[in-house]
Amino acid sequence: MVANAEILYLYEAKDTNPNGDPDAENRPRMDYVGQRLLVSDVRLKRYVRDYLLARGEDVWVRSREDGSRTDADGRLEDLKGLYKEETGRDAGVKKKDLDPEFLAWYLRRLRDVRLFGAVLPIKAEGESKGGTGQFVGAVQFDWGYSLHPVEVYTATISSVFAGRTEGGKGEHGTFGKDHRVHYALIAFWGRVSKKRGEAVGLTSEDLEVLEKGLLEGLLEGATTRSKVGQTPRLYLRVDWKEGFRPLGDPRDGLSIRPVEGKAPEGIRSVRDYVLQAHALSESLNTLRESIARVRLWRHPDLQLEGLNLSGLSLEEVNL
Repeated sequence: MVANAEILYLYEAKDTNPNGDPDAENRPRMDYVGQRLLVSDVRLKRYVRDYLLARGEDVWVRSREDGSRTDADGRLEDLKGLYKEETGRDAGVKKKDLDPEFLAWYLRRLRDVRLFGAVLPIKAEGESKGGTGQFVGAVQFDWGYSLHPVEVYTATISSVFAGRTEGGKGEHGTFGKDHRVHYALIAFWGRVSKKRGEAVGLTSEDLEVLEKGLLEGLLEGATTRSKVGQTPRLYLRVDWKEGFRPLGDPRDGLSIRPVEGKAPEGIRSVRDYVLQAHALSESLNTLRESIARVRLWRHPDLQLEGLNLSGLSLEEVNL
């Protein structure tokens, strides 16, 4: 049975661009007042969806098999076609609602919808405009941010091609800007809703696959030129016995202590700091009677202090 839960997920970005902003020349997203790197929840979910696709699962948000892009309307039509191939029945639209049997099939097929939700475009018969059908995902993440000040640097890059001048001889060069961060330890806070999970059929297996998607999917997905250099460092999930308890944002219980001789803005690797979790441990200890279990994965290179989970039901996540 799926329980209400809190998720804490940390990964590092080293000499890379974790989440470029298309409205700012694809520079890394930043809170320039606080000097903190920002990463959207959409970017994080994309790693999980790519992980599912790589393992032969279908997902709602994706390109077509031939690589062509599609919108929500086109994606829904594709799935209606698959449904008819598999069942021999039409998905149909009745009074702005898709056929319940199709919706049940849709939820069984798409793990990413059970996890993150989806909005389906629905048109009523004989109408040019329709409504939307919405599945609210059981797992939602806040935006991630770095736990320390981060600096963005820019380099000019060039490429040279032969035969691009007049007459097809000679060389032709192009120049561009490459924006990256030296180093960032990025932290995400997520929450699992038991009630919403029941509505979409979320299973314990789904959450285990989510863990693999976060830990292994990041390594598989961050292999493009602008994304290579990202490594998971910590995953923690707190399952509540019932309801939710006022833990708040678990990131508030973390702090970075640079090793001797390093300034916070001079951090360049996992060896340059200690992650301190004394305040988080204190909060968990205060709520220990309400905690059913804690699932934990920690990278062996992460220097971690103060995370005391003794007395709690602890399960190690294997990677």
